[in-house]
Amino acid sequence: MHHSPEPHDLDTGTLAHFVGAAAVSAVQEGLAAQGFADLRVSHGYVFQRLLDTPPTIGELAEKLGMTQQGASKAVDELERLGYTERLPDPRDARVRRVWLTPRGHEAVASARRAREALEERLLRRLGEESLATVRSLLTELLEELGGTEAVRRREVRPPR
Repeated sequence: MHHSPEPHDLDTGTLAHFVGAAAVSAVQEGLAAQGFADLRVSHGYVFQRLLDTPPTIGELAEKLGMTQQGASKAVDELERLGYTERLPDPRDARVRRVWLTPRGHEAVASARRAREALEERLLRRLGEESLATVRSLLTELLEELGGTEAVRRREVRPPR
């Protein structure tokens, strides 16, 4: 006879994954409440790559670990939604780069606010000391599993 699984019975990786998924959903709800309901989680991976230097489609594809066709399709969608635009490189007009539009920058700011609100909620639930402990342990687990460098380089790739 199968019983319903209890969260504390799950293995650590699965539990961490479910916590992460629930956190992502909370941020999505926050974005939607601020007028960005048309954004999906996968868009966030693209936005991450547009914050520093505007990439070409080829550079974006490489960073996301996808084909140029896939990256182009993602950018087309974000362009239709008003978040990105392709503009000629100021130094070489033959090269086109992907830029965030003002609405794109607003969405980034909105996502940051939604993540801050989530952090506040977790702080209220756990208190400062426990939250600091959780964060420290999760950071250690990320290090153990080899994910730290990708975070530092902003190269976390979408799940396959």
